[in-house]
Amino acid sequence: MEIREMPCVEPKEDEVLIRVRFCGVCGTDVHIYEGDKGSAEVDGETILGHELSGEVVRTGKSVTRIRTGDRVAADPNDYCGTCYYCTNGMKHLCNRMVGLGTAADGGFAQYLTVPERLVYKIPDSVSYEQAAMIEPISCCLHGIDLTDIRPGNTVMVVGAGNIGMIMIQLAKSAGAARVIAVDPVEVRLARAKEYGAEIVINPTKDDTEEVLGKNNVECVDRVIDCAGRVSTAEYAVRYAGKGAVVMLFGLTGPDDVAGIKPFELFKKELTVKASFVNPDTFARSIFLLEKGIVDVDKIITDIVPLEDIGMVFDTKLYSKNGKVLINCE
Repeated sequence: MEIREMPCVEPKEDEVLIRVRFCGVCGTDVHIYEGDKGSAEVDGETILGHELSGEVVRTGKSVTRIRTGDRVAADPNDYCGTCYYCTNGMKHLCNRMVGLGTAADGGFAQYLTVPERLVYKIPDSVSYEQAAMIEPISCCLHGIDLTDIRPGNTVMVVGAGNIGMIMIQLAKSAGAARVIAVDPVEVRLARAKEYGAEIVINPTKDDTEEVLGKNNVECVDRVIDCAGRVSTAEYAVRYAGKGAVVMLFGLTGPDDVAGIKPFELFKKELTVKASFVNPDTFARSIFLLEKGIVDVDKIITDIVPLEDIGMVFDTKLYSKNGKVLINCE
């Protein structure tokens, strides 16, 4: 990863120029940095970063909704609007999707030019730091929608990292009566309790079945794997109750293969789902932040200046106990 002086791209008629304030480091960025595929093919010269907030400093001639000076966040996913998926209610599976920070330059920069249709105003009560979390919240919200949590459900969240903390809050707001957090790191489990998990399990120390039994958990109705590992995918299926939905949300390596027995799916009549990006959930995520339904203040633990971004990836700073934001000012 290199720090370079780049030309500031003037906005086209339908674009705005954003002075980026903060951009979050996502697990997808790390996968890309380490040579794996992200949600789209990535050129080696691409500026990464897709969880961004900032201030509009210039607008194109045909821009009407966004004005200079607006505080904004940007949805990084742009769709063609004409392919089979776009015209059949599945635009996020677009054959020609362009992603900021993947197929196009992203937010690890001082300035970024973005189509107006991807830009959302943020309320004054939401800080730029908090606004950099809108994109991950929107991805989690799509996953929650697909998981179909019903009021009174028992929900298990496997992996109590940044995404797990968001998922716990969203599960509670969706009506989950009990949330179980699973993670091998005690600090994360303690924070999971703060965010509303009633039961916590350290799978390296605890007997999961014993903990569930002691807490009178007869059925885990929904399991959300936020860790994205073969072992956690298998764990999610193993402890899902009969008739449950298993959401494999975390991103594994592209060549990882999990050992899941189809007979087990049959016997328990499980529904196994995955979730891809964030169709039509960005605006809702802003409301969730504004109303305090999702709190990200304890999730953000490190803010690193842009010139030190290489350290975040080289020293695995991203894998600390919380979210790393890059200060792009």
